[in-house]
Amino acid sequence: MTEARQGSATVTPEAEAFYAQSMRLMVESGIPFLLGGTYAVSAYTGITRPTKDIDVFCRGGDFPRILAHFQGHGFATEIEDERWIGKVKHGDLFFDVIFNSAAAINPVTDRWFEEEHRALICGTDVQLVAPTEMIFSKSFVQMRHKYDGPDVAHLILKQHDRIDWKRLLAHMEQHWEVLLIHALNFRFIYPTERDRIPEWLVDELLDRMTERAKLPVAQTRICRGRLFSREDYRIDVTEWGFADVVGEETKHG
Repeated sequence: MTEARQGSATVTPEAEAFYAQSMRLMVESGIPFLLGGTYAVSAYTGITRPTKDIDVFCRGGDFPRILAHFQGHGFATEIEDERWIGKVKHGDLFFDVIFNSAAAINPVTDRWFEEEHRALICGTDVQLVAPTEMIFSKSFVQMRHKYDGPDVAHLILKQHDRIDWKRLLAHMEQHWEVLLIHALNFRFIYPTERDRIPEWLVDELLDRMTERAKLPVAQTRICRGRLFSREDYRIDVTEWGFADVVGEETKHG
């Protein structure tokens, strides 16, 4: 267990009051949840920056319970995409309730709750998403307007001794090349800190790349960029003949 840290962000007084009330209501609900996003990054790295919301992570089965709990307290709720995210709203303010990734490849499971890392967020002691799962979820945020690579690098720099590297590799087993991308990115950014990532992991990932290069090219042309951003790689599947790996998004109504 990590002792409670302080997580902070630059927000308006109105937003801070909303977040403080939301955290108190979350704890009072008794529904298991983890806090991620800017406040968790701040608690783990000491970086403070502006944020427009907070990110509450939960199991898929608890997702409707959280929304119903806040509805019962007079808040508006919205299911943005039933594959992974909803919102609790108060006027223009909101927080996200997340139980998967946008591409539905990393659901929140019991394993996310195995470690306990805590922080004081807007005056409430809450459990954070563990560093291992923070990196797992942020590794796939690679869009034109939002890229979490710096967060991954800073988390590795500041929390390397609290990352379960074997668990992280297991999380990213099917998409190990994404982990290699971030490992090489970290080594480039911090050449004197390369030992923060275990040598065995880098060797394993490079061995996989070498072995993969010996195999024939796949017969089906796919664009896995859609796991990072549906919109930025839309043209690949609509005009350039690549097979899709995520479903198209169609708004209801």
